[in-house]
Amino acid sequence: MRLHQLKLDYIPEHDRLLLRVSTDNQQEVRLWLTRRALRLLWPLLVQMARSAPEVALQSSPQARDALVGMQHEQALGRANFAKSFEEAPREMPLGAEPILVVHLQASKDDEGNQVLGLLPLQGQGIHLTLDNTLLHSFCKLVQNAAAKSEWNLALELPNLQTPLARGETLAPKTIN
Repeated sequence: MRLHQLKLDYIPEHDRLLLRVSTDNQQEVRLWLTRRALRLLWPLLVQMARSAPEVALQSSPQARDALVGMQHEQALGRANFAKSFEEAPREMPLGAEPILVVHLQASKDDEGNQVLGLLPLQGQGIHLTLDNTLLHSFCKLVQNAAAKSEWNLALELPNLQTPLARGETLAPKTIN
């Protein structure tokens, strides 16, 4: 089964984020993310973005952060946020009630894609395989939902800390 769509909304009545994950074979899993879970999830997502091979190869922290920021902008340009989440009847293999996410896991699959495990205290959770575009798109969904929650969490991705004027370049920090 393959991921079809993700939807992340703040639900004020529960003071939680509701993550809905639909698959191409008409299944859906619903998960609750609390403020605590989000505080643990965000650094994990940033670590995943920083662990991309081309980012990790950069020699300076500024170059790594700038590349993460550039990848984020490129990925968001390829993502489709305009398409609404398809409200269709789906099978709920883990039940109709959302699962409370308590544990998070990060790993990589055989192709180098990030795998994010969202797991309850007991029982079955899900593992999302995230390519670079999906990882950065998920980061944007998390940022948007957290902003609506008014939880006062600063969810920032690394980027070039000092914006350059048009045409300006970074001066080298070391000379060999």
